[in-house]
Amino acid sequence: MSIETQQSPALVIPAGFVMNAAGHLVPEHQVREHDKLRDQVARDLSAEALTICEALTRFKSKALADIDDLIAISSQRFGVKLGGQRGNVSITTYDGQFKIERAMADRLTFTEEILAAKELIDICIRKWSDGANPHLRVLVDRAFSAGRHGQIKTNDILGLLRLEIDDPDWKVAMDALKEAIQVNGKAVYVRVYQRVGNTERYEAINLNIAAV
Repeated sequence: MSIETQQSPALVIPAGFVMNAAGHLVPEHQVREHDKLRDQVARDLSAEALTICEALTRFKSKALADIDDLIAISSQRFGVKLGGQRGNVSITTYDGQFKIERAMADRLTFTEEILAAKELIDICIRKWSDGANPHLRVLVDRAFSAGRHGQIKTNDILGLLRLEIDDPDWKVAMDALKEAIQVNGKAVYVRVYQRVGNTERYEAINLNIAAV
């Protein structure tokens, strides 16, 4: 027997009312003018942001498709068939003024073994407590601290693996840390660069709102 699910109809806000953040209907005349102004500014900026987000999504999709097409044409020219994972690719304009890069990166997460690695590292620091540089404690605490979304900062963890510490216990801790790293898919990036004058140096065209 199949069960049909029905979606609840969209809530219709009666004329003369507005809905607040708690989902309650409020008579429009009871809303302060400044609250209305704040609402309008936030609504206008959010609409523009959504438009920009959609444009960036279309740009990335087009860029990846165009790069794939270019690779396919190149492979046909030389009579080869490309297989396996797509790799990093860099293409430039004929005059060298612009460069597009497609970069692949592993998405890293950590298994529950990260807790054992943290304990092994703490054992090392406690052992070195008399002569250990206090900055190392700060570095470790920062590496294992969770970010805003409760996730451990991958780059900070990988930074611990780059430390050159000649201690057998530390090496065991680093082995445990490596065991805790798990590849969870791949991220694909498209980066666009513009050459600086007539130099060999390129600067990224910022597509990140925080960088402009």
